[in-house]
Amino acid sequence: MKIPIGIHSLSMLLLTGLGLALFSCGQQGAPNQGGALASDVASQVYVAPGEYDEFYGFFSGGFSGQVSVYGIPSGRLLKVIPVFSVDGEKGYGFNEETKPMLQTSHGFVPWDDAHHPELSQTNGETDGRWVFINGNNTPRIARIDLTTFETVEIIEIPNSGGNHSSPFTTENTEYVVAGTRFGVPYPQKDVAIDSYAENFKGMLTFIKVGPEGGMEIAFQVLLPAFDYDLAHSGKGASNGWTFFTSYNTEEKNTLLEVNASQNDKDFIAAVNWKKAEEYIKQGKFQEVPAQYAHNVYSDKTHTGASTMMDKVKVLIPSECPGMVYFLPTPKSPHGVDVDPTGEYIVGNGKLSVNLTVHSFSKMLKAIEAKAYDTEIAGIPS
Repeated sequence: MKIPIGIHSLSMLLLTGLGLALFSCGQQGAPNQGGALASDVASQVYVAPGEYDEFYGFFSGGFSGQVSVYGIPSGRLLKVIPVFSVDGEKGYGFNEETKPMLQTSHGFVPWDDAHHPELSQTNGETDGRWVFINGNNTPRIARIDLTTFETVEIIEIPNSGGNHSSPFTTENTEYVVAGTRFGVPYPQKDVAIDSYAENFKGMLTFIKVGPEGGMEIAFQVLLPAFDYDLAHSGKGASNGWTFFTSYNTEEKNTLLEVNASQNDKDFIAAVNWKKAEEYIKQGKFQEVPAQYAHNVYSDKTHTGASTMMDKVKVLIPSECPGMVYFLPTPKSPHGVDVDPTGEYIVGNGKLSVNLTVHSFSKMLKAIEAKAYDTEIAGIPS
């Protein structure tokens, strides 16, 4: 019988494909041959049921408002921890026990944009007690207890617009720090946006963390209305300092892609928080009205409680010399890190392909010699 050419061609293709499949399967035992089907990469990350991964990875959920926990190396999703958003599977934010965790000064806010999970530290090394995570939209910081993998505390941050520069811990988790990404009117009032440079300010917040984990806003530092983007705290020789990147030192409020990119250099703000503690003890702060929620979940009662706070302590650098310095850094710096010795502070330019390395010891010498280029709002630079 004459076979139509189309069917004949299809038969040959099927046979050829079958031959390739059989050939590939037949080569599995041969080392370094046969490509992906012949490899056994999966077994290198396989963790059998009942066995533990070597590490836990904590991942921010962005607009989910949650934290995901993955096993490493297996890649298994172990848990999604509800934090800033309702979770129907677990009843979080729906039942009466957890509704208070999502209270804010704006009322019940059941979503957020979660960034930057940060583990608690002892002597500059992660210690596995807690994970902190920020809410970027409605400025908040949450603390997750790693004995239960549950959110046990959320504190709202006043005088803040966009809580991106958080929640970074100090060397022994004395503080979790947060910087406002966008300037806010200070004091809080209705003002015209075109008065941004005159009426808006930036605020850095230092949240005290107690031995058992309880959080409270210890103080805020009032700065110019730059955009404070990320932060890292010192260690070793630089313990007692925290470094915040900033951009939009032009203090513009429109067409930021152009207007906030004019200056060749912006700044890393170096904050001496031990000096700030001294000024707080001396009473050099201003007590400012501020509404913000402090929410705590109790494992003993299995209920949450929300308390509305009404004031914060604010330190003004021009009244507290030696507390803040600006380190010129090109250009619109985004990230900042500190090397393990604490000597080098490294900032990366978001609009320039380079890293700027500042020496902590040279910074101290420049401060001692008062070798400043300029002064901005009472802050040497």
